[in-house]
Amino acid sequence: MTKKIVSWIAFLFGALYFLLPLIATFEFSLRLKRNEYSFEAYRIVFADSTFQAAFLYSLVLAFVTIVIGILIVVPTAYWVQLRLPKLRPIVEFITLLPLVIPAIIIVFGYIRMYNTSSILPLTQTSIGTDTLLSLGYVALALPYMYRAVETGLRTIDVATLTEASESLGAGWVTTMWKVILPNIKSAILSGAFLTFATVIGEFTFASLLNRPTFGPYLQLIGAKRAYEPAALAVITFLITWACMGLIQLAGNTRKIAGDKS
Repeated sequence: MTKKIVSWIAFLFGALYFLLPLIATFEFSLRLKRNEYSFEAYRIVFADSTFQAAFLYSLVLAFVTIVIGILIVVPTAYWVQLRLPKLRPIVEFITLLPLVIPAIIIVFGYIRMYNTSSILPLTQTSIGTDTLLSLGYVALALPYMYRAVETGLRTIDVATLTEASESLGAGWVTTMWKVILPNIKSAILSGAFLTFATVIGEFTFASLLNRPTFGPYLQLIGAKRAYEPAALAVITFLITWACMGLIQLAGNTRKIAGDKS
């Protein structure tokens, strides 16, 4: 009984620690009009054409990053799981490097390698810089995407599924597309949502590469206004938690499907 009470006290303390600042931020964002609460700050934010352009730009960038990440991570994790299990520690170490190396060091390395005087001057054009930014985001999201996909692959019998597919005459592309991907769909969705949450609020890469993403927009608004940044903070929080909720939903859907089967 005592342990249960202590657990509830710890839970309530943790909830208050995280929720009180959010509630205070939300309450402050409603004070744009004097002596009354209103959603005027939110209206101003959503009506801002710069906000719309920055958010749309980040959405497209997140989509491209997710697609590239899936194309890189899924075949790699599948091949390591199936044929090269001894390389798993090395691959895991490589995928964790973006968590160890600060983002500012990575982006300075990119600028140094791909500036106008290099062999491949990606920073010379907008398309090249966008490509470099997308690849940078793929690297930043690599730990989350790889962990999600690798965990999903461990929950299925990859070797048996592959052998059964090959015995029916399917090539590795068909096996990957029609057999492996459907079985790790929830894991891929989890990695995709985590990647989205990473990209949508990232600041360092976009700022130093001078790209008009949502992260620098948040910083710019925060330097000039008072109530709108609070509204944007709440919006960003809701987007992040929506992604976490979708991850949970995907996991529950897979669990229910497994129980039915």
